[in-house]
Amino acid sequence: MPLDQTVLIRLAACFLLGSIPFAVIAMQGTGIDILQAGSKNPGFNNVLRFSKWRAVATLMGDLGKGYAAVWLIGQPGGNFSLGWAYGFAVVLGHCYSPWLKFKGGKGIATSAGVMLVLYPAWAAICLTYFTVLRVRGSKRRWLEAGTIASLSSWLLFTALMAAFGSRQDTVNSAVMTALLSWRHRSNFRILVNR
Repeated sequence: MPLDQTVLIRLAACFLLGSIPFAVIAMQGTGIDILQAGSKNPGFNNVLRFSKWRAVATLMGDLGKGYAAVWLIGQPGGNFSLGWAYGFAVVLGHCYSPWLKFKGGKGIATSAGVMLVLYPAWAAICLTYFTVLRVRGSKRRWLEAGTIASLSSWLLFTALMAAFGSRQDTVNSAVMTALLSWRHRSNFRILVNR
C-alpha cells in the first residue's frame, strides 16, 4: 500500500471523523456526563442505560462515521488494502479520540460501518447474527450480552473472510477482531470473575 501524501491526508481525515464522540453529543442537554455515568464508556450500550432514542442516535452516528470514512474518503471499488487502512483509521479515531483525551468507545458500531462498505453481503449476515444473538442474550439476561454478540459477530466475519475472501482480508479482519477484543478487556474480566 503506497503511503503518499494524499493517502496520509485521507488517513488523518478518517481518524478525525472517527474521533467525533456521538455519545457525548447525544447526551447534551440531559445533565448526564456519559464519561462519568454507567460504564463510563462513550458508546451505544452505555447511552442505552439512560435513553433509547439517544442511544439510537449514538448508534447511527458511530456506525455512520465508519461507513462514511471508507465510502467517502476511501472510494469504494478501489484498492481494498486502502479501504481497510481507512477503516482502521476511523475505528482508532473512535477508540482514542483527541476530544476525549485519547479515550473513547470500544469500536463495534464504527467497525460495523466499515464492514458494511467493504463487504455488504457478508456484513448483512454478520449484523443479522449480531441482532439475533443480542436480543436473545438480553432476554436470557446473559452477562455481557453486548460483548458476546459483538465479538462473536466479528469472529464470524473473520471466518467468512477465511472461507470466501482473500488471505489479506482474512488477516485484516482478524486484526480488527483483535483490536476490538482488546478494547473489551474489562468486559472479559467481568465474565471471568463472575
